[in-house]
Amino acid sequence: MSPKILIVDDEPGIVTVVKNYFEMTGYQVLTAGNGTDAMKQLTKTPDLVLLDINMPDIDGLTVCRKIREHITCPILFLTARIEISDKVQGFLAGADDYIVKPFDLDELGARVAAHLRREHRKQEQSILRFFGDMVIDYSKREILIAKKPILLSKKEFDIVELLSAHAGQVFDRERIYERVWGLDGSGNSDTIMEHIRKIRSKFAAVTTHSYIETVWGAGYKWNG
Repeated sequence: MSPKILIVDDEPGIVTVVKNYFEMTGYQVLTAGNGTDAMKQLTKTPDLVLLDINMPDIDGLTVCRKIREHITCPILFLTARIEISDKVQGFLAGADDYIVKPFDLDELGARVAAHLRREHRKQEQSILRFFGDMVIDYSKREILIAKKPILLSKKEFDIVELLSAHAGQVFDRERIYERVWGLDGSGNSDTIMEHIRKIRSKFAAVTTHSYIETVWGAGYKWNG
């Protein structure tokens, strides 16, 4: 699916020109003429925001801060301001880059593409750990043993994540429950026994190695 860009500017002429340019180069384009409309467009989850600083209802810096409360996509300011202090304020508000008006459309397109590539690489980076024949991808929440996928429930994976990320450390049932379910959980620590039984059963279907070791009278630890 092509990337989705949100253009926020109170000058209709600029919005039209930039919108036409990016649509012709294969992007999906959302538009907003002020900060209020920009916040409404966030429900459509843009991949990048082009944001004017000088707008009548809510200035771009404020909009940028509000956007950062909801999404982490790149934000590029479109602005006639060139003072260093303005740039510093923009970066502190959460902006990723500045495009100074008037700008060349091809340069704007190149910068947008560069930020989207960087964002894509960041999202693609996986946090992997290897334990013998097991591979845990924490970012994708996937586990392979001998190249075979192990299907775990959310809570089962959370338990494996906790134990494997602290291999060798002993966790009692109460501590595991607090870390995985939280202090406001509606069950009790006996729930941990049943979840670990299920995890072990799923592991045992493809390996003889015991990854979760019981430390009698103390709890459980990861045996990688």
